[in-house]
Amino acid sequence: MKRGDRAQGAWIAWRTLTRSQLRERPLQLLATVTAIALGVALGSAVYLVNSAALDEFDQATRRLAGAADIVIRGPPEGFDEALFVSLARHAAVSAASPVLELELTLPGAHPPLKLLALDPFRAAALQPVLMGEIGPDITRLFARDTIVLSRAAAQELGLGRGDALPIIVGGGPKSLRVIDVLSDSVYPEPLGIMDIATAQWSLERLGRLNRIDLRARPGTNVAALRTALSAALPPGVVAVTPAIERGRALNATRAYRVNLNMLALVALLTGAFLVFSTQSLAVLRRREALGLLRALGVTRSQLQCALLGEGAAIGVAGSVLGALLGGVVAALVLRYLGSDLGNRALVAMSAVLVVRPLPMAAFVLMGTGVACLGAWIPASEAARRAPALAMKAGDAEPALSRLPTGWPALALIATGSVLAWLPPVGGLPVAGYLAIAALLAGAILLIPTLMQWVTGAARRSGRATLDTAVAQLQGSAAVSTIGLAAIIVSFSLMVAMAIMVHSFRNSFDLWLVKLLPADLSLRLSFDSDTGALSADQQSRIAGLPEVARAQFRRVRQIWLHGERKPVALIARELNPRHAADTLPLVRTAGQEAPAGAQPAWISESLQDLYGYHPGDRLQLPLGARMQDLFIAGVWRDYVRPEGAIVMTRADYVADTGDGSANEGSIWRRPHTSSAALEAAVRAALNIGDALELIGSEQLRERSLVLFDRAFAITYALEGIAVAIGLLGVSVAASSSALARRAQFGMLRHIGMLRRQVLAMLAIEGLIMSTLSVIYGLLLGTALSLILVYVINRQSFNWSIDLAVPWPQLGALSTILITASALTALWSGRAAMSQDAVRAVREDW
Repeated sequence: MKRGDRAQGAWIAWRTLTRSQLRERPLQLLATVTAIALGVALGSAVYLVNSAALDEFDQATRRLAGAADIVIRGPPEGFDEALFVSLARHAAVSAASPVLELELTLPGAHPPLKLLALDPFRAAALQPVLMGEIGPDITRLFARDTIVLSRAAAQELGLGRGDALPIIVGGGPKSLRVIDVLSDSVYPEPLGIMDIATAQWSLERLGRLNRIDLRARPGTNVAALRTALSAALPPGVVAVTPAIERGRALNATRAYRVNLNMLALVALLTGAFLVFSTQSLAVLRRREALGLLRALGVTRSQLQCALLGEGAAIGVAGSVLGALLGGVVAALVLRYLGSDLGNRALVAMSAVLVVRPLPMAAFVLMGTGVACLGAWIPASEAARRAPALAMKAGDAEPALSRLPTGWPALALIATGSVLAWLPPVGGLPVAGYLAIAALLAGAILLIPTLMQWVTGAARRSGRATLDTAVAQLQGSAAVSTIGLAAIIVSFSLMVAMAIMVHSFRNSFDLWLVKLLPADLSLRLSFDSDTGALSADQQSRIAGLPEVARAQFRRVRQIWLHGERKPVALIARELNPRHAADTLPLVRTAGQEAPAGAQPAWISESLQDLYGYHPGDRLQLPLGARMQDLFIAGVWRDYVRPEGAIVMTRADYVADTGDGSANEGSIWRRPHTSSAALEAAVRAALNIGDALELIGSEQLRERSLVLFDRAFAITYALEGIAVAIGLLGVSVAASSSALARRAQFGMLRHIGMLRRQVLAMLAIEGLIMSTLSVIYGLLLGTALSLILVYVINRQSFNWSIDLAVPWPQLGALSTILITASALTALWSGRAAMSQDAVRAVREDW
């Protein structure tokens, strides 16, 4: 047969089969298309929202770095401005711009405001867009306590030209005057711009800088220049390139984005199992028609191509619909919920949705490919079946039952178990994801063997209805596999995610209890740079009659490596011999710090990112020199993924001379109310709402609310995956019931009552759903171990303790079992609505 004839035959067969499907089973096809659409929509929506946020970050970073080739960065408190003079005179540097980049502490609940203090004359060469917007009269910046705001900052703070911007400097209030507001095109995020001399005076940073922008002379090797400058910089000062600056947001959020994409892929793969179920059962239902087509001259390859074409059509329709739906969802999320998707590192206020053709085409191709993959086995099976056998009555059990699945299943499960022990690749748990995929595939292949073993072990009860249901399941293990595949995959993954999220939430709650032992928590804006309580203010609080005890902390940023974000240094009061009473330690060095070394405790993130371990020595830049620290232990920290170091406050003050604090914990005396304690503290400091005071229980509840918000997208993805699985159950039950119409008719002919047949179907549905739920619980628990101990640990560099939400899983299991049994019963009633004699004649 010529190639053109073969293609025409496949086209005619595809058109005939597709029309019959659309005419006879439109709702099943709609359910399958919807499943693929949901998976593609989730993946594309997550991609579009994340891309919008990352594009916004990249644009903002480019505007701040301008035309600089190298950026010199130091801690927020800065370094001596004499360094600028020496770098500006370097033979390879053509332009240098001094910068003071800080996070201004704002009163009330406002987040810190990013400030860029520049020398207007030098910045004009490196940040021309920023300076050009201010206009020709840059002398306005030289006035005392003046600031220019971006449009986003002015809108967020509700300020305009001439208004006062209240800020906190040290432990007291101060006010800056807004002299101009930049247009939206200059900088999309909240930003303040000041003259550097004005900022140094107003913010008590005289003689200090914390950033220098450098432009190299033409022909200079920038990498070599950066290396040379790095060797001569003071401790705690690093040299980076703008490309490194732009890449930090991408690296910091990569693990979170990958995990969201994996969850979206789970929904898509669950849709593939639904395509597999739909097409397999469609092949069973139409086996006589397919056999007739073969007998009329349709070749095996033509029939296989036609059935694959059905799956491809489902995939194309679902993928295109899903891509459109994903764009709509992404637009709604950006408009009403923001770009973070629960991850605060991804917040971009002015993120704009941009739909690029190539990525969206990739999602369409992915959905189509997944659908074709789901249709491949049923198509191959139908093509291999002989026409005479296909048209013969009773040939309902597919060839899949004759395939060896036991050993391949065990091999896949063993492979997944080995992959779970492998380290991350490029900071991502690639082997962990492969382990989950291998375990899922192996578990699905093992279903026929387990079904035969479980049903074969069942003894006769003497009750016709029950025994008939069990006998039916014994003889249709492969059909049962088709019906159970989608629900087992979706339910097991939902169980795994539920256990992981519950474990994380439980560990996070215990962590909060450990770190919030006091009655009242005090803070001067999180992650800000200008607010701090002086030693006198701390003494005033500790001396209040309402205060039983007060402890204060100094939290600041330290640069350990130029290509990573700065780590948090936490100086707090603790007893080195009993650090576990204060910190949630997970490992200790087992020995005290040697003479001449100060003890320190690092977070799990810092251990993983920098390779330090208990007992190692850490050189930390403090007080313009390197301090020798002994790593006495590793503690659990869920707030700072870039890493954190804890040291005693006494050692910190001795090293730096800095006795200020920006956080604290306060215990009240007996018979003193929380309201009275808060009022006394506010009166003692007299800085209004600049001071954030909150009860530890309130702070814990607020933190848990933020945690639930961060995992809201995860809950949604879980629910959609289970909904797709339930669609699979419905499709499988209805198709199976319609394919067994002749069997129902025969049972009625031999004397079984209608209610007995319906009871038999309900029992079958109950047994299958119960087995699938038990199997899904066991498989999901196994997968949760990989999520908890491998993927979570390798993705976010922190550990959690396993905790199983038994009530939640029990309730969901009951709902699934009930829904599956009712679906089987409803499908049977629909199939039995026809006359019994006519049903039996179909097989004569």
